[in-house]
Amino acid sequence: MRKKVLSTILALGAVPAMAQIDSTDTGKLSISGYIDSYYLTAFNRPKSGNLLGVDQLAGRAFDRLPNQFALGLVQTKFAYSNRKSDVVVDLTFGPNAELGNFGNTTGAFNSYRPQAPYSAALYGTSAAIKQAYFTYRATPKLSFTMGQFGTHIGYEVIDAPLNYNYSLSNLFNNGPFYHVGMKAAYTLSDRAALMLGVVNNWDNLTDDNTQKSLIGQFMFKPLPTCTVYLNWIGGYGDDPYLNSLVKAGTLPTEFSNYVRNLYDVTANYQVTPKFYLGLNAAYGRYDFHPGNAVQETLYTDKFGSAQPTWGGVAVYSNYAFSDVVGLGVRIEHFEDKHAVRYLQTVNSSLTITAPVTLASGKLLVKPELRLDATPTNYYEDSNGLGQQSQSTLGVAFIYKY
Repeated sequence: MRKKVLSTILALGAVPAMAQIDSTDTGKLSISGYIDSYYLTAFNRPKSGNLLGVDQLAGRAFDRLPNQFALGLVQTKFAYSNRKSDVVVDLTFGPNAELGNFGNTTGAFNSYRPQAPYSAALYGTSAAIKQAYFTYRATPKLSFTMGQFGTHIGYEVIDAPLNYNYSLSNLFNNGPFYHVGMKAAYTLSDRAALMLGVVNNWDNLTDDNTQKSLIGQFMFKPLPTCTVYLNWIGGYGDDPYLNSLVKAGTLPTEFSNYVRNLYDVTANYQVTPKFYLGLNAAYGRYDFHPGNAVQETLYTDKFGSAQPTWGGVAVYSNYAFSDVVGLGVRIEHFEDKHAVRYLQTVNSSLTITAPVTLASGKLLVKPELRLDATPTNYYEDSNGLGQQSQSTLGVAFIYKY
């Protein structure tokens, strides 16, 4: 539950995680972060040496390398807070930093590229910026945030210590990671809050089509131990990857004419001090606008529909046997049958994680078993051929400070 509370604080533009509010104008600075690594075995022994599937798409978000010790992410977060404002500078390095911040790198999907010599200056160090934003509290209830911030969509976050499971869900991997823009948050009561904002688009340092996307979140607490989040993002032509295909000539210009919306529900419920339940459900849709039968055929041939969709649902549960040992289960079903997101298939998965907390809560050791299944030959076997399932067993090591 702590994970979702922290991510929502960031989403609503309130107090930065790990910072202490100073009631004076002097302010306080805090430094936090973590490092993580993992080792896992894939029982299907993929010939490619990774877990992306036979077509090398997106079978896994971050933990992609079996049968070797692999580094995940190195984070250092600076947070400063005083009576009226906060600032967060969240810097990350390593393989998962590159994957989680792909829209800020020179090899990204985004199609906007300024002319030399400005390109290198714009993108050279931007890959290290996971978040960089400030918040101004105009009143005790109203605040404004501007910069690059983590998305409000979804249940899981990039930060490994805040997720109960180490491997990330398909809902996480196929949704947005971050945005660049501005948002306002208003506390309606001690049980409800509202956030609205304007951002460039999804996972992109720059706005490649000059059309902004709108974001929104409504949070309410039906019970003191239960919180529900209703999330949304929508915009015209706001898919950087699709736009890059149009700009490269891979797709005709008709594929620039669309509206994309993603609706997301997240809930957490601390049933007892030891037993916890969580839920995430999402539904996304592209609405292309065919002007004639020829354009309708173009969209149907590519996606199977002029209104292709994707979405899924995940249920989380965990139980704390003690302050040291726990057990958590995630069950997820995700559909990308129109191939508009990264997975491009239908997938069901079961993830079982048994975290062990050591070193006064600083060291997390997470043994984990994950089972994935699809109706197609999506996953890769030892001969490089497709098969319908993939099973992995491994352990993650996370140290936070």
